[in-house]
Amino acid sequence: MHFRVFDCWRLTAAMLIMAYHFLFSAPPSGEAGLEVLHRLLPLLDMFFMISGFLITGRYRSRLTSPQAFGGFFLRRIARLYPLHLLTLAFFAAIAVLIALGVIGTGAPQRWNLADLPFNVLAVQAWGTTDVLEFNYASWSVSAEFFCYMLFPLIVVAYGRAGLKGLVALLALWVGGLEVASAHGVFPGGHWTTADTLGAWRAFPDFVLGGIVAILVERRVVDLRSHLPGLVCLGFAVAAMLLKWHVYLALGGFAAAMLFTALAETARPDSTRMLAPLMPLARVSFGIYLWHPVMETLFFTLLWERVLQPAGFTGFYLYWLLPMAATIAVALLSERYFERPAGAVIAGRGRDRSAPTALLA
Repeated sequence: MHFRVFDCWRLTAAMLIMAYHFLFSAPPSGEAGLEVLHRLLPLLDMFFMISGFLITGRYRSRLTSPQAFGGFFLRRIARLYPLHLLTLAFFAAIAVLIALGVIGTGAPQRWNLADLPFNVLAVQAWGTTDVLEFNYASWSVSAEFFCYMLFPLIVVAYGRAGLKGLVALLALWVGGLEVASAHGVFPGGHWTTADTLGAWRAFPDFVLGGIVAILVERRVVDLRSHLPGLVCLGFAVAAMLLKWHVYLALGGFAAAMLFTALAETARPDSTRMLAPLMPLARVSFGIYLWHPVMETLFFTLLWERVLQPAGFTGFYLYWLLPMAATIAVALLSERYFERPAGAVIAGRGRDRSAPTALLA
């Protein structure tokens, strides 16, 4: 089952996150937009929820042995690691130039070559580094691998205690994170804002997505309309924009996922109108991971050093160029690099028919 609505949500979230980071180069008039988009950062949690939903729905019954888990994890590496490594290489090259004194930087903590191995191994969001380094967006890749490593906990919890086991796992994990937050473990204050420790934040989202997958599998409600899902999604967005407690936004996302998946599984043709967007939605992960590279090229180098001082064009007109470039590069990367490299890693030669859904 392919969930077109979820793919569109992830595409929208990737575009908004890209717009948010690009606005850091905007003139002072962009501060209002930055504030609004900053409130939408819990959209990152939606990424992990959808990932947990898809992984649990597709692989829960398949992980029957260590060998099965090894195959599962290899497929996940094949999906995420090639682009992670490629974008990391770009920023590692910049770090080397900085270390050699060829170029300067106003943020030396981002280019600490001593922490490069943690980024290569994709464990930088597990608590091994104190700041976001190199490709700052790749902390979510690190968090995803953390969730994949712990996925057997979901399988075991459900196998031994059913849905109650998953709820207990979620409650215990969130309880532990709340205690850690109260003791100042997370630099941002609360676990729901963590990034350098983002892996620990991502896993409860992942588990919650798994719970939703089980509820959809059981058809807890015979729902065929997409309206309840849209209402819950609207509630989650309102909770973010109005700065209500973050748990309300997370609960809204979970409810929106549940009702939307129930409707789409009951009537798969109901989302046929979204089919033309699927080629673009398929590269949401690429848009998300490539946009810091485009930010460096188009803003840090070209805009701030050349175009802005010359007054060549207005920011918001120029703003569209790196967005379009990011999308184009993501499309090319997915077709000509990620799929072939992933096929090699997964041991399938140049099988280009391999599935490439984002974090699926």
